[in-house]
Amino acid sequence: MVSLPPTDQEWRVTVALVTGSGGLIGSEAARHFAGLGLDVVGIDNDMRRYFFGEDGSTAWSLDRLAADLGSAYTHHAVDIRDRDGLEQVFKRYGKDIAVVIHSAAQPSHDWAAKEPFTDFDVNAGGTLNVLENTRRHAIDAPFIHCSTNKVYGDRPNSLPLIELETRYELPEEHRWYDGITEDMSIDESLHSIFGASKVASDVMVQEYGRYFDMKTACFRGGTLTGPAHSAAELHGFLAYLMRCVMEGRTYNLFGYKGKMVRDAIHSHDVLTAFEAFFREPRSAQVYNLGGGRHSNTSHIEAFRIAREITGREARINYVEQARTGDHQWYVSSMARFEEHYPSWKITYDVPMILREIYEANVDKWVPKA
Repeated sequence: MVSLPPTDQEWRVTVALVTGSGGLIGSEAARHFAGLGLDVVGIDNDMRRYFFGEDGSTAWSLDRLAADLGSAYTHHAVDIRDRDGLEQVFKRYGKDIAVVIHSAAQPSHDWAAKEPFTDFDVNAGGTLNVLENTRRHAIDAPFIHCSTNKVYGDRPNSLPLIELETRYELPEEHRWYDGITEDMSIDESLHSIFGASKVASDVMVQEYGRYFDMKTACFRGGTLTGPAHSAAELHGFLAYLMRCVMEGRTYNLFGYKGKMVRDAIHSHDVLTAFEAFFREPRSAQVYNLGGGRHSNTSHIEAFRIAREITGREARINYVEQARTGDHQWYVSSMARFEEHYPSWKITYDVPMILREIYEANVDKWVPKA
């Protein structure tokens, strides 16, 4: 592995290939790896607009990337289901590809149930397409895959949770009180259609690591968040919650009395984890990725923090029925990743994340007086 930062011309022509480059993690990856001195090749055809409408479109993010990174960023509006189009991109850069960050996906439970073929073709088939092109054209490049904690299905809901005033919680003596580890079973649980397609992609990424001896990692994300999120109701929990409070929109709150718990990790902390793996890659790794005990919240608690930041009360429509496959409580253990990469540290917590989302969007989302 060439040491960072770049010191010679050979490193300056090396490429970071990012799928889903207009999304939250993809755009952060483009900026982060460009900052390390790599040329960034982005692949994104704004499928989020198709999934979630104008709220979810990444067009604004892609425009900003091109403006901010200039010649360090090259864009390809290719659909990851398009094998021929994808292969042309990989052929063009070939051995110059130093790392592949695969963040393109269909990310919603509810949407997947409406179009199962599209969901599976994007999440499972698209991942296989990116993997196989990496194997053929850049086999030595570390492959970083954005998986999800939904690969565990509703297994976390079988935990012996205790109901507190503002959240559900595990007893302190429970083995997973400090966070769910990677040895939780993914079998015999309800995943949702989305969860099943992500299981398929997750296992395939592992298999390419083992079978072809590629350097691959599945990062099973909790709530990945930050101000670059194109916040939509079906995807983008904290960003969408803050958007609703700021704009005066009604937030539809589904089940569990608003006490369901999520751990949240800022996109900056996600990318420093990706960089750590890039610097010292391993084969067929699986890592849970979230805020852990440092950064987690229930919906009730998040609304309170948003009120403290904005001075505005949330408009909430409570729906008794929880979403199928939704987690009642999920906190990630980062112990395995921290053991492998002890220099990595999480830097954001939920109040910091929500304040940054507010400050980044106050000119767009707060109604003019």
